[in-house]
Amino acid sequence: MSETTNVVEVTRRIPAPAPRLFALLADPARHPELDGSGMLRRALDPQPVRGVGDVFVMAMHNDEMGEYEMTNHVVEYEPGRRIVWEPVLSAASREEDVAAIGDSAHQRWGYTLVPESQEITIVTETFDCTESPEWLKKAVRGGQRWLDSMTASLERLEALAAPLHEP
Repeated sequence: MSETTNVVEVTRRIPAPAPRLFALLADPARHPELDGSGMLRRALDPQPVRGVGDVFVMAMHNDEMGEYEMTNHVVEYEPGRRIVWEPVLSAASREEDVAAIGDSAHQRWGYTLVPESQEITIVTETFDCTESPEWLKKAVRGGQRWLDSMTASLERLEALAAPLHEP
């Protein structure tokens, strides 16, 4: 784990080929299985991400906001190596959140995969709120709030890749 101001990263060495891991990360339908926060419910249009400009919508829930949806705009994409998206609130169940629908909080979630060998990949998950408004930076403690969830997500990624990796 490492951190800088408003950017946090968690890295894990996973015994699986980068293309298999990337396929899981680029498939929004698999994200609820990967999610270490427990907030993701389902992909509303579960098509795999194919490049920058793609959009995928996730149904979500947390105790504070209740039910809501995030539309994720893919802003970086390198097949087998890197995928980054910027979420935007697109539906909210709480009246106080409705005004924020469509506004970007300029936070980014992403994964970088670096093959160590054909069978081992170094995966780094990154949360970046550098360009986010101060209220969000404070709410997520510059990203610190997500470190345990990110660690759990990489553990889940490894577990999901393991059955795929067996002969």
